[in-house]
Amino acid sequence: MSVADEKQSLRKILSEARRNLPPRSAAAFSARVQERLLTSAAYRAAARVALYAPHDNEVDTAIIAADARASGKALLYPIVERARRRMAFGAVSAPSELRPGAYGIPEPPTGAAVVEARDLGRDALICVPGLGFTPAGARLGRGGGYYDRALAEAGEGAIAVGLAYSFQLLDRLPEELCDRRLDLIVTESAVYAAGRAPGAAAQPADQGGTTKWT
Repeated sequence: MSVADEKQSLRKILSEARRNLPPRSAAAFSARVQERLLTSAAYRAAARVALYAPHDNEVDTAIIAADARASGKALLYPIVERARRRMAFGAVSAPSELRPGAYGIPEPPTGAAVVEARDLGRDALICVPGLGFTPAGARLGRGGGYYDRALAEAGEGAIAVGLAYSFQLLDRLPEELCDRRLDLIVTESAVYAAGRAPGAAAQPADQGGTTKWT
């Protein structure tokens, strides 16, 4: 099986598993994921926080957005340029400003201040959604490559964090040269420091929560 075929097979399995997660469980797990991120050194050190508007039962980000606003951190959300197959980030004061954008996912409105990925800087934290992750920072997205390209542009400046339910954590994922690894993976039951995140240490074992798939 080719890497592309293996990815497509995993996308089908993991997207169905996430879609079937009961709303009450998704809300409870999302809250724990966000609370873990808020106590991390990577989040505390960030002056800019790039979030995503959750779609298709992804881990929610509302608690992070509220804390970022209260803490005086700049709040950014992705702006997808489908024609150029790239992604920048738009500044908002609150998630309520978001409007339907590419692929039906809420984005900053027209006129929002735009920050290119390459200009995010070392004080930025990018929260990244996905279908699957590994403790070492590998990520399986929807296949558009927007986050991979944006993270490549950002280089070693911003810290990239994957927000995930524990069942999305796998021991291994198929990877290609264009795939970008993340610096930190946060689930409802553990934090995995995979790269350059402040306070990075040995990867901890899951502490309860949902079962990991292997």
